[in-house]
Amino acid sequence: MYIFFYIVLFFLVAYGILIDYYRSAWENIPPLQIVARINHETIVTIIIPARNEEKNIANCIQSILQQSYPLQLIELIVVNDHSTDRTEEIIKKFHHPSIKLINLQEHIDDTKVYSYKKKAIETAIAQSLGELIITTDADCIASHNWVEYMVELYDQQNAAFIAAPVKINDNHSLLSIFQCLDFITLQGITGASVQKKMYSLCNGANLAYQKKAFQEVEGFSGIDSIASGDDMLLMYKIYKKFPDKIYFAKSQDAIINTEPMTNWKSFFHQRIRWSSKADKYEDRRVFWTLLAVYFFNLSILFFLIAGFFNINSLLLFLILIITKTIIEFPFVYSVADFFGQKYLMNYFFFLQPLHLFYIVVIGALGKFTTYQWKERKIKL
Repeated sequence: MYIFFYIVLFFLVAYGILIDYYRSAWENIPPLQIVARINHETIVTIIIPARNEEKNIANCIQSILQQSYPLQLIELIVVNDHSTDRTEEIIKKFHHPSIKLINLQEHIDDTKVYSYKKKAIETAIAQSLGELIITTDADCIASHNWVEYMVELYDQQNAAFIAAPVKINDNHSLLSIFQCLDFITLQGITGASVQKKMYSLCNGANLAYQKKAFQEVEGFSGIDSIASGDDMLLMYKIYKKFPDKIYFAKSQDAIINTEPMTNWKSFFHQRIRWSSKADKYEDRRVFWTLLAVYFFNLSILFFLIAGFFNINSLLLFLILIITKTIIEFPFVYSVADFFGQKYLMNYFFFLQPLHLFYIVVIGALGKFTTYQWKERKIKL
């Protein structure tokens, strides 16, 4: 038992080095600032895939129509993905010249589609006018200056791909708080990874990329048989072609806001979908890092379970979980501060045991089960 503990202790030290690496990288991302200008020239196409989003789509569209960026330079394409509710009807009610509706079922053969979201984005890009493509989700709300800041980074750096921050709104339930803390950590790793040119994470709810870059890497070709991955796997494809042109938009004005999953079942299905592509990365550094972190958390959980039979194992578990919390706290606190959610850190320690179970269970289910998303059952 003690030999195993010393092995885990070694991984704990390595984990501490990794988390501090992320913290340092996150804090060193240069903040995105606007350069005052009179005339804007970049034409932007915003793409929103939408399936059964009658509760959200109107607010999402409205937040885009109220952008500070000139509306005449924004093309908004909403792709209706086989919705069976009032989504299409609500979109048509806007009657706005900037909005274009595409019904996906008119453009695809359902028998040959593995990822409807990728196909929706691909179809929209084929009909787009903008040189800069921005994607978000139908259940998201854009900050007022969102497009302006994304364009600013694109113009400043001639960026091929931009990962940008996503914030889950807290409704003060246990599920909401848990999701927010988990997602804050993922967002911090996203920014840190981009800063260190590792490109292991990003989120499709807030991405931008040059249409020319998308076309040069042949879009989703080669990854279109994977159900998810319209974000991270595409980022890696573009990185291989444009290694010095990937950026993270670190600004509160570039944040996209979204609501938490409303129940644990939906939350688990979402996270299983995310974890299902963990072994699809060509960059094996990402895979081995994820695997090491997974087994590190699994080993801590082992001591907890063994603690029901051996008091010494329980003591070792407490030592490990407290140390892990101390290691993670400065990093997560820094990211939470950026998102204006520092108060969530009051719950950080108490949710650590639950987070252990979550990582272990989701990591396993992400490879060995199916999940449901948008009323579709997905096979892994």
